[in-house]
Amino acid sequence: MLFETISVSTAVVAAAEIGDKTQLLAFVLAARFRRPLPIVLGILVATVFNHALAGMLGVVAASFFTPDVLKWILVVSFVAMAIWILIPDKLDDGDNGPGYLARFGVFGTTVVTFFLAEMGDKTQVATVAMAAHYGDALSVVIGTTLGMLLADVPAVFIGDRLSGRIPLKLMRTLAAMIFIGLAVFALLA
Repeated sequence: MLFETISVSTAVVAAAEIGDKTQLLAFVLAARFRRPLPIVLGILVATVFNHALAGMLGVVAASFFTPDVLKWILVVSFVAMAIWILIPDKLDDGDNGPGYLARFGVFGTTVVTFFLAEMGDKTQVATVAMAAHYGDALSVVIGTTLGMLLADVPAVFIGDRLSGRIPLKLMRTLAAMIFIGLAVFALLA
């Protein structure tokens, strides 16, 4: 069960991150600061804190619902993620972007922007749903954090050089199909 919890959580978040605003944020930070290590560490810290809060919320929510209700919540969440992932994310170009936060340094800017960008985001919602379903916040948070890193760390190292060459529409469609597959798997499990 531990392996399933971590691997499903990893796959869900890695798929949800394709073309997500935090992945775009990783591109922007990499292009702006050109210092990958503090950016990667900032993503790690922000994700652990954000997803730990979501995981704890999910475990608490699980105490209010029966396993059958939690199963349907997970299935509906995966279908909603499939639909949501097809809608492209865009970063705002306002004064509150990475340039404004640069006074906190590369690491601080990354932690603050990633933490805030993840609030209410599909990966945070997925973390809540999976923690409620599995009843194991720690394993879910390990998996979701790993999924976030798998999707966003390459974006940091690639930066803006490859951002125009990745067919994000195709990647979003494939990710949506993965979520539909996960919904079917959760329904049959």
